Formats: sequence, C-alpha cells, structure tokens
Amino acid sequence: MQVTTDANAPWLIVGLGNPGPEYAGNRHNVGFMVADLLAERVGGRFKRAGKAQAQVVEGRIGPPGPANRRVILAKPMSFMNLSGGPVNALREFYKVPVAHIVAVHDELDIDFGMLRLKLGGGDNGHNGLKSMSKAMGADYHRVRFGIGRPPGRMQVADFVLKDFASAERKELDYFVDRAADAVECLVIEGLERAQGTYNS
Repeated sequence: MQVTTDANAPWLIVGLGNPGPEYAGNRHNVGFMVADLLAERVGGRFKRAGKAQAQVVEGRIGPPGPANRRVILAKPMSFMNLSGGPVNALREFYKVPVAHIVAVHDELDIDFGMLRLKLGGGDNGHNGLKSMSKAMGADYHRVRFGIGRPPGRMQVADFVLKDFASAERKELDYFVDRAADAVECLVIEGLERAQGTYNS
C-alpha cells in the first residue's frame, strides 16, 4: 500500500496501554514502555494534552537536516479499548495524516520480543487497534511487539493483564530498546527500510 502524505507533517507515535500503576508492568502495556523510552531519548516528560484524554511529549528525532522529524509521543489515558478517541483528538489537533501515525502495541501471534512492522491491516482482536481503526480508519503504521500466546488454558485477557514473567523481564529492556529503534527507523527512513532491519 503506497500512501502519499506531506513529508513535513509531524508524526504521532502512540504507545498503547492502560493507565494506572497497577497495569504498568503488564504485557498489554509494552506500548507505554516503548513510548517512555522514546520520551527519554528526546529529553521530554509526558504531560497532559489539553482536552485530549492523553499524555504527550513533543520533540524531534533524526539527524539534523532533511531527515529530522517532528514527533508527538502519546499515551492515551483512556483504557485500552477506548484508545481511538484520544488518538483521533490528537491527530486533529496536531494535523497529523493517518499515514503518519504509528501504534506500538503487544501482539499475541508473535514470539516474545520479536517485532513486525506494517502499514494498515486488521486488528487481530486487539482492542486498542480496534478502537483506533473505528475512529480514523486502519491506514496507520503498527509496530507489533511479540508477547507470545498464553500457556495452557490461560485466558488471553488474563495473560495480557499479567506482568512479564521473570525470565522475560531479564530481556525486556533490550527488546523495548530495539522496538524504540524500530520506531525511529520507520519515521526517519521509511517502512521498507525499517521492515528489512527489524522484522523478525
């Protein structure tokens, strides 16, 4: 799918998760973890975004010159299944084309720590994506962070709302760092280059 947009338009990078300390370490909140790391990299702190139910950091990524990109990092402060409203409000406020939106989210159908980048597509049962697609269409980028499938007969809802296992936590920082690198590559160098480097 080839989407043409204004190259100078800002990018909106959305980490998906649930607000509140009780959810902070959950598998479902890996999007927040990546957004937090990107905020550190641009030297910003998340602040409430006006009327939108979200926290944002504005900054720039990329080398000086034409590859430098203005970005808005966002964490919706609604719950996951209502993410679309806050994201769409930010899109309208910052005048971001849908093709310049990147959702970073957990993905059950990929092994833990593996990444897949794509543009558009279905929501694969992910309530955050479902809400976003309903609010503004599906033609936005996704950085899918693998969390694997639940063991045994554990329900998916229980699995995603549990913290990463202790063995996973040993590697989690490395994989979150890699996901942040993938987001930067996507925004600066484009989807094809980012897929070639980070899709696993």
